[in-house]
Amino acid sequence: MMNKANPSLKPTKIRHRVLFLIFINVVINYMDRSNLAVAASDIGKEFKFSSVQMGLIFSAFSWTYLLFQIPGGILVKRFNPRILYAASLITWSLATIVQGFARGFVTLFGLRMATGAFEAPAFPINNRVVSNWFPAQERASAIAVYTSGQFLGLAFLMPVLSKIQFYVGWKGLFVVTGLIGIIWGLIWYIFYRDPLKHPKVNEGELKHIESGGGLLDVTSEEGKESKKSFKWSDLKEVLSHRKLWGIYIGQFAVNSTLWFFLTWFPKYLVDYRGLDFIQSGYWASIPYLAAFIGVLSSGFLSDYLIKKGVSAAKARKRPIIIGLLVSVFILGANYVDTPGWVIFFMSLSFFGVGFASITWIFVSTLAPKHLIDVTGGVFNFIGQSSGIVVPIVIGLLASGGSFAPALIFIAILGLLGACSYLFLVGNVERIKVK
Repeated sequence: MMNKANPSLKPTKIRHRVLFLIFINVVINYMDRSNLAVAASDIGKEFKFSSVQMGLIFSAFSWTYLLFQIPGGILVKRFNPRILYAASLITWSLATIVQGFARGFVTLFGLRMATGAFEAPAFPINNRVVSNWFPAQERASAIAVYTSGQFLGLAFLMPVLSKIQFYVGWKGLFVVTGLIGIIWGLIWYIFYRDPLKHPKVNEGELKHIESGGGLLDVTSEEGKESKKSFKWSDLKEVLSHRKLWGIYIGQFAVNSTLWFFLTWFPKYLVDYRGLDFIQSGYWASIPYLAAFIGVLSSGFLSDYLIKKGVSAAKARKRPIIIGLLVSVFILGANYVDTPGWVIFFMSLSFFGVGFASITWIFVSTLAPKHLIDVTGGVFNFIGQSSGIVVPIVIGLLASGGSFAPALIFIAILGLLGACSYLFLVGNVERIKVK
């Protein structure tokens, strides 16, 4: 199966290059989710949207992103990541460009829904690529690196996106970000290959991946099986285990705080805390840096503990539980007035979200081997439902003029997520299907 020449050569590290490509994919993915948040104040003023209408606009992306998660997982099972990811990137970027020409609530809502539909396969593809390219002992670190793209990318992009909007307006902002995605989609197609088809990987690296539990030969192992029609019994299987429900609920909680930052946070700083628009872009970058530090700390700490002989249950679960509990500190922003203290509590909370964001490792670790893709689809489906619930509920809670109830709501969800890992996940071991 492994037909690369010169097995005596030092193993290559092509998997690290692949990880860099995924990292950039995630940066662009979240850039196109959050550009609306940057533009929200200007859009709201131009179209005279209420907080409830703005909440609905913020949620539009997630309606279709959620609806297409399970079909997206099935597509990942059927199609090569090289082709599927390029198609996803280019189509969602085209939808982003057209948002710059929206005429009101209906067209903007519809275009955000289109963006969500085309982005749906992205994270299941990420999980498949990492499962193919990385052995189990490196997987949490790899997931942490690409997950950090959503935080580090936005930490630097928030001020940049604010500047772009300042010079070319909110319409130009959508056009620029969309063009970036189209260019990167072509780059992905040119450079990505699966492990066994990559021209520069050697047998040493392939052995390293396979001996560590990497699924580099997933298409060869599954063969025709992966091409068979989707079976509803597969979906029933991944919905019938308490362990999996523990990570599904936990993902909803992690994403709830994340969606606050991706949607309402810049508007919160400008409209509810009175910060200048350009100034808010710089303030908004600080919590993303904190989340970036959190996610990298969590991933590398988890893998380090595993290598030192700490049980998987402790090494994988503890960072997630601790992170979700720390995210509850978002409540502190309700009791301070200065921008510095508001950002401190927001950063502490978002650090917790980052620290808890290695949750994808449990899809690879707990799911039945032949159902990783479908489990990933369900996992992301339930997690991303927070993208519908949270923006709408925040819009309703903030309609009275105070944002304090919205932050209480976010804190409660973080606490529930910690409880799901404490009481539902249990021992960390792969589920075996009889």
